[in-house]
Amino acid sequence: MSAVEKRSVTIRGHRTSYSLEKPFYDDLVAIAATRKLTLAALVAEVDETRPRDTNLSSALRLHVLDWAKRGVS
Repeated sequence: MSAVEKRSVTIRGHRTSYSLEKPFYDDLVAIAATRKLTLAALVAEVDETRPRDTNLSSALRLHVLDWAKRGVS
């Protein structure tokens, strides 16, 4: 199992962090590249649309899972 790594990002002018296992992070980077977004822009998009009772790390994992289930490449 991959260890969880904490990463920092600036979203709309404020610093925040999220923790993801390497496979989720790698897929997130791939999604951003496919969509021609920076990783920070993708994280900000997910942050903006997540339910307020869902933490950012969980929302990012669910985004990757949804992307994979839809078979988007």
